[in-house]
Amino acid sequence: MKNITFSFDENLIQRAREKARREHRSLNKLVRQWLAEWTRETKRAKEYDDLMERVQSSCEAGQKFSRDEMNER
Repeated sequence: MKNITFSFDENLIQRAREKARREHRSLNKLVRQWLAEWTRETKRAKEYDDLMERVQSSCEAGQKFSRDEMNER
């Protein structure tokens, strides 16, 4: 696992640690979970944008989609 350093306001860090403690988790674990979810959302958004671009260019070219292509995820 790679270590990285962030800079945050001390009060924000303290409040985040207290909240993590109440949830019986570490701040480090919560940040890792948030980063993993954020990158999944970003990847899904990119995949959606790519799909919409393919659909748009295909529609402009008059291409017809098969049932399987239309249901592809």
